[in-house]
Amino acid sequence: MPAPQVLFPTFLLLTVALLGVVVYTGIKAKLRLHLTFVVITVLMLAAAIAAALALGKLYDLKSAGWITPVHLKLARIATYAYVLPAVTGVMTYRDRKHRRLHFWMAMLTLTLTVLAAVTGAWMIFHATPLAAQS
Repeated sequence: MPAPQVLFPTFLLLTVALLGVVVYTGIKAKLRLHLTFVVITVLMLAAAIAAALALGKLYDLKSAGWITPVHLKLARIATYAYVLPAVTGVMTYRDRKHRRLHFWMAMLTLTLTVLAAVTGAWMIFHATPLAAQS
C-alpha cells in the first residue's frame, strides 16, 4: 500500500474534485447523479481523513505551533458540518422551497473543507518529521 504521504494528497485532491462534481450536479438539478456523487465524495473524504491521521503520526504536530490546534478544530467543524447539507438536502428533496438553504449550507461546508485542507497543509509544512524507526 502506498505511504500516507501519497495517499493523503491523492484522496484530498479527489475529494475536492468530487465536491466540484457534487456542486455542479446539484446546481443543474441532476438529482440521481448528485446523490451518487455525494455518497462517493463522503467515502473519499473518509479515506482522506484516515490517510491524514496516518500522515499525522509521521510528524511532531506540536512543533507546527498554533496552526495545529487551529487546523484540528477547523477539521472537526468541517467534518461535523457535512450534516448541514445532508439535512437540508433531505428537506429539499421533500420540498424544493429549501433549495436555496441547501445550497448555502453546502457552500459553508465546502468552504470549511477547503480551510481545513489549507490549514492541514500548512501544519504539515511546518511540523518536524519524526525520525524513521528501524
